[in-house]
Formats: sequence, C-alpha cells, structure tokens
Amino acid sequence: MFKGLGSIVCVLGLVSIVGCSHTARGVVQDTKETASAVRGAAETVDVKTALIADKTIDAGAIDVDTYQEKKLVVLRGSVPTEAQKQRAEQIARENAKGYTVENRLVVAP
Repeated sequence: MFKGLGSIVCVLGLVSIVGCSHTARGVVQDTKETASAVRGAAETVDVKTALIADKTIDAGAIDVDTYQEKKLVVLRGSVPTEAQKQRAEQIARENAKGYTVENRLVVAP
C-alpha cells in the first residue's frame, strides 16, 4: 500500500516540476512579447507626436502603425498635398531610427 502511494507521490512531483518549467518558459516568452509590444507602441507615440507637432502637416488623418518584430513603421491615411506626404515620411524616419518606414499615405486635396 505505501509502495504504491510513494510511486503516486513521485509521479505527481515530476508532473509538477515539468509543469513549472513549461510555465516559466511561458512567462519568459510572454515577457519578451510584452516588451516588444511596448517598444513598438513607444515608436508609434514618438512618430505620431512628432507629426502632430509639425505645423506644416495636417496630421489629423494620419495613422501610425508600428510592427516591432519587423522593425517597420507604416503611415496610413490621407494628407492634402504631396509635400505633406513626403514630410510625414521624413518625420517618421527621423523619429523611428532603425525602422523601415512604409508610406501608404494618399494625397486627397
């Protein structure tokens, strides 16, 4: 009777250890993903803030999306002139160092 109980306790102990190691790996992965998302969000805020601060651009219809894992910033939306489209891209490049900028803005007067 005690021999069987000891075996059950050992098996449960091993299952707990394996489960904890998987949980620890999951926590590490979740932490990396969260940190990546925070860095991406920071880039988005930096670019959007710089666009709003530049008085030569009507930034109200510009969306900024950042893909941290790809190191990519995408500008979407519309601006009234080609000059504003080019300036928005320049601002994004200046404020998202190390990122590729994809300018999908549409000129809509």
